[in-house]
Amino acid sequence: MAHDSSRPRRWPDWALIGGIAAGVAALAVVLILAVVRPGTSGSDSEPAEQAPPYAAPASLPPRSPTPGPGAAQGADAAWLAEAADATGIPERALAAYAGASLFKAVDRPECGLGWNTLAAIGLVESDHGRHGGSRVTADGTVEPPIFGIALDGTSSAHIPDSDDGEIDGDPDFDRAVGPMQLVPQTWAGWHVDGNGDAVEDPHHIDDAVLAASNYLCRASPDMVDEEGWRTGILAYNNSLDYVRSVADAANRYATIVDSVMAPKASPSAAP
Repeated sequence: MAHDSSRPRRWPDWALIGGIAAGVAALAVVLILAVVRPGTSGSDSEPAEQAPPYAAPASLPPRSPTPGPGAAQGADAAWLAEAADATGIPERALAAYAGASLFKAVDRPECGLGWNTLAAIGLVESDHGRHGGSRVTADGTVEPPIFGIALDGTSSAHIPDSDDGEIDGDPDFDRAVGPMQLVPQTWAGWHVDGNGDAVEDPHHIDDAVLAASNYLCRASPDMVDEEGWRTGILAYNNSLDYVRSVADAANRYATIVDSVMAPKASPSAAP
């Protein structure tokens, strides 16, 4: 998986990494975490570098009493409206993040992937499908489609074309596509119909988010554990700056929603 490092973002730029096989990504992550784990400094006189931040999964959204087809129909409409208003996440995009987390809670409960982590990745990758003037339509399609830079090795990873330009429109090199910025190689391995319309489309928010969820839970079977969470995020993009940006956003979203949704204190009884 990859993103377009040439695009303006809310976060610092970072190296674009994508299309990594799960086994290779896992090995790379182990090596990186060994460098930054506290206590690994080679000299007692030098302080050990602190581990990057981590985002615990936010509380699962309440389920819709009458869910429609597809993962994005799983979250309660009132929760979605209130959480979207509080966080600034477009409600249609939040429905995809929340629905995917509810789906994974049943499909892979041991993974523990939170909607807040998916939302943070969506923010960093494409501003929730709004990069460059795009938007998520009511049916979940991102219009106009979002494409990353050519992964020709100039300022990115070098990933030759793998799809004859069918997905990304580039017959020479792969490009990250869609709101979750999946490279064609990754989409080919994790393509999924997330909204139940019998079409698999990386430019559709439901399909893209559910594919990203499946990828993350395969890259790291335990996204609740701190090291496991970092392993999953590094498999998505092998950059510690990326980990920090996703953690910051995920923690912020969880804090905002927990605060908004917290039950109001009961008034004190009159003396």
